[in-house]
Amino acid sequence: MDVNKKILVTGGTGFLGSYLLRYLVQKGYNNIFAIRRATSKMDLVKPIEDKIQWVECDILDVKGLEKAMEGAGQIYHSAAMVSFEAKHRKRMHQVNIQGTANVVNLALENNIEKLVHVSSIAALGRRKRLKVITEKTKWEKSNYNSEYAISKYLSEQEVWRGMAEGLRACIVNPAIILGAGFWEEGSASFFSKINEGNKFYGVGGTGFVDVRDVSRLMIEIMESEMIGEKVIANGENVSYRKVFEMIADSINKKRPSIALNPLLGALAWRAEWLRSKITGSSAIVTKETVENSFRTWVYENQKSIGTFNFKYTPIEQTIKETGELFLETLQKNKKSTYLPVNQLVTN
Repeated sequence: MDVNKKILVTGGTGFLGSYLLRYLVQKGYNNIFAIRRATSKMDLVKPIEDKIQWVECDILDVKGLEKAMEGAGQIYHSAAMVSFEAKHRKRMHQVNIQGTANVVNLALENNIEKLVHVSSIAALGRRKRLKVITEKTKWEKSNYNSEYAISKYLSEQEVWRGMAEGLRACIVNPAIILGAGFWEEGSASFFSKINEGNKFYGVGGTGFVDVRDVSRLMIEIMESEMIGEKVIANGENVSYRKVFEMIADSINKKRPSIALNPLLGALAWRAEWLRSKITGSSAIVTKETVENSFRTWVYENQKSIGTFNFKYTPIEQTIKETGELFLETLQKNKKSTYLPVNQLVTN
């Protein structure tokens, strides 16, 4: 590997991107550029902030993105918007689809060596009677696909279009990513909600993966000869109930004991919608997230294991470590933190 090669990371200040940057720095890469907005929170990249060359723009800013990409050899495209609220759909489609199209177009123009695009297991599609979802599962229109899933599927199509035009790229499809981050955002908010006394759990299940494992796998894919393929990053398929119980145990709280049913679910997302309207904050529970909590989806991970001899962190371990950090930051009245990465790097 050429540690002097210019690497560009989109979404570097976000949950996944921040771990990716820390791994790249630790592996010795010393010419790393990352995109950030003027309003981006830098909390998760504090340990390596001065080792990254920051470019202030976003993926919808074509001129800024073009400047950031000049001379780059590799691109990790992890910038995306995740939302299950109707009011965010237009913006989410712009960021996830048009933003990816911008990255792909400029990568083609600049003859980038390789692009690793972060998608989602949601982009693989969901429908009735689907037993196990793999990299070969064909997308079908379905009521089981959220607007977020649709936006990520269409963003993947931009990458495939780029590959048809000569772009060297791969796609990684992470399961629900767990780990320490901002405690009021994404999956890390599960810890906050259970700490506040949440009593409910979904009756379904899905795939979960440690944020550090996704970062490591992305680097493995980039450093490999793999081109034109997608890889699922999934540590384990686990029920929502079990995940919530493990989270409760990790922070010494009572386990959620009430299974959501359609009536309770409808009341929950409507109450959250009202709360978000009153407070002006984003809704954590929405109609889409409630509907998904009733369903079980099973995701394969054999391609990542077989191709790279990849070893996933047990989800119970991820939750235990994250819970310990949650309690530490709670005592210090901090709103975010991050898991250590040094002991998990593989060469």
